[in-house]
Amino acid sequence: MEKLNPWKLWTLGFQHVLAMYAGAVIVPLIVGPAIGLNAQQLAYLISIDLFTCGIATLLQVVGGRHFGIKLPVILGCTFTAVGPMIAIGKLQGMTAIYGAIIVSGIIVMILAQFMSKIMHFFPSVVTGSVVAIIGVSLIPVAMNNAAGGLGSPDFGSLQNLSLATITLLLIILMNRFLKGYLRAISVLLSLVAGTAVASFMGMVNFDQVSHASWFHIVQPFYFGFPTFNFSAILTMTLVAIVSMIESTGVFLALGDVCERKIESNDIKKGLRAEGLAVAIGGIFNAFPYTSFSQNVGLVALTKVKTRNVVITAGVILMILGLLPKVAALTTIIPMPVLGGAMIPMFGMVISSGVRMLSVVDFTKNENLLIVACSVGIGLGAAVVPAIFTHLPTSIRLLVENGIVLGSLTAILLNLVFNHKDLNISESERIEQLKSEHTTEAF
Repeated sequence: MEKLNPWKLWTLGFQHVLAMYAGAVIVPLIVGPAIGLNAQQLAYLISIDLFTCGIATLLQVVGGRHFGIKLPVILGCTFTAVGPMIAIGKLQGMTAIYGAIIVSGIIVMILAQFMSKIMHFFPSVVTGSVVAIIGVSLIPVAMNNAAGGLGSPDFGSLQNLSLATITLLLIILMNRFLKGYLRAISVLLSLVAGTAVASFMGMVNFDQVSHASWFHIVQPFYFGFPTFNFSAILTMTLVAIVSMIESTGVFLALGDVCERKIESNDIKKGLRAEGLAVAIGGIFNAFPYTSFSQNVGLVALTKVKTRNVVITAGVILMILGLLPKVAALTTIIPMPVLGGAMIPMFGMVISSGVRMLSVVDFTKNENLLIVACSVGIGLGAAVVPAIFTHLPTSIRLLVENGIVLGSLTAILLNLVFNHKDLNISESERIEQLKSEHTTEAF
C-alpha cells in the first residue's frame, strides 16, 4: 500500500468522511421523525449511525480470510431502505425494523455464496423497477418536509417553501458550476448554507446542542430488543438483495479504478462483509449498510488508492459516533432545508432506477409489461392502501407495503416472461453489472 505521512492520511480520510457525510446523516434525519423519535433519540440515532458506518467500512476494507473486498470503499446506510423502514416502523414499530435488518443481513451472508444464482432472478428490469418504486414512494416525504413537516402550524408557509427552494437551488447551482470534490459534497454544503439562512430567519434552535454531552458509550439494542415479523423481514431482504447487486457493480467499478482484477470469490467476500455490516447495524439499532459509489468517484478523482486512507476514514466515523454534540449539531437543520435537499436526493434514487432500466431491451413488450405492472401495482398499493382493508391482517401486512408488492410482481413476471434468460452465466452477468455501474462511479 502507498505510504502517506499522518497529516495526509487524516486529511484524505476526513475528505472521504465529508463526501459521504450528508448521505449518511440524512437517512436518520428522515427516518427518525417519520417514526416518532424525539430530539434526544434522533441525536443518538445519528451518533450510532456514524459509529456503525465506521465499523461497516473497516469490516469491508480490512477484512479477513472470509470477509471483505479489501478495496478503498466506504459503507453507509442505503437510501433504498428509507421508505421500507418508515413503512415498517409505522405499521409494526421500531423493533420490527431492527429484527428485519438483522435477519436480512444474515440472509445476505448466506446468499453471497450463491451470488450467481441469486442474480439470475434480479436482472436490470427487476432491480430498476424496485429502485424506481422506492424512489417515487419517497417523494411525498420530501415534499412534506419542504413544507415544514406534517402537522406543523406553519405547514406550507411562504417562509418554509422559500427556504426549501433556496436549498434546492444551491444544490443545482453547485452541481452546475463546481467541479470535482466540491461538487461531490454539494448536498452537505447546501445543508450548511440553508441552515445558516434559516438561522437569520430565527428558525434554528441550538438548545439541543448545548444540552448534549461531549462523549457517550454506544450500546446494542438501545431502542429495544428486535421483534421478527415476516412481512418486515421480506421487505428488508428484498432491499438487501438490491443493494447486494448494486454493491457488486461498485466493487467492479472500484476494481477498475484501483487496477485490480475482481474475481468471483472477491465479490463473495465483499458481500459477506456487507451482510455482516447489515446485521451489526440491526444489533446497534442503526441501519442496513451498502457501498457508497460517491467515494469510488473520489478515489478516481484524487488518484489515492491506498486502503489506509479509508481505514482512517472508518476510524474518524467511529470517533464522531462517540461525540453526541456532533450528532446534536446535525439535528438543528430545519425541516424545510432537509426537504429541499431530499427532493434531488430522492429524485436521484428514481434516476438510479431509470439508469438500471436504460439497459433493458424495451423492444420486447414483455419487459414493458414487467415495468408497467410492477411500478403501477407498487405505487398504487402505496398511495391507496385502503384497497386492502377487508383482507385478513396477515395478508394486509404484506400487500399494503407497495415496495414489497411491486417487487414481488416484478420478480414473478420476470420469471414468467424471461425464464430463458435465467441460463445466463455468472461471468456474463458480472460483465453486465460492470458495464452498468462503471460510469456511475465517475
